Amino acid sequence: MEKLLIPASRTLRNPAANLGFTLLELLVVMVIIGLLAGFVGPRYFSQIGKSEVKAALAQVEALGKALDYYRVDTGHYPRMEDGLMALITRPANEARWDGPYLSKGVPLDPWGNPYVFKSPGEHGEYDLYSYGKDGKPGGQGEDRDITSW
Repeated sequence: MEKLLIPASRTLRNPAANLGFTLLELLVVMVIIGLLAGFVGPRYFSQIGKSEVKAALAQVEALGKALDYYRVDTGHYPRMEDGLMALITRPANEARWDGPYLSKGVPLDPWGNPYVFKSPGEHGEYDLYSYGKDGKPGGQGEDRDITSW
């Protein structure tokens, strides 16, 4: 008859001795994970905020180019009452409109708010801007206004 060999780490007195982790080992692992999340999390989320600001800047620039194409065709920027929708659909009484000037419609800013368009503008022939993450004029960091001027 063959003898059954039992590893030295397992004894017949305590067969479950090495079948799992101790509470202390689990707590140490949870503390390490918490520390890593504390260091990595804020850096990750700050990068998301920076990318939203960059996306808003790129959208303002693209909308500005579309507005310039509109002006080349019609001789003027859209009127306030037509707004940015004039880049998508022909405004009434606009014979020289040759759009649409945007292929996918007028985008919202990265925070889900519409861009503000004023024509004539206070800073140029038109003003185009987003109020940033907070949706209010002014602000710092991610809350700052993204403008065309």
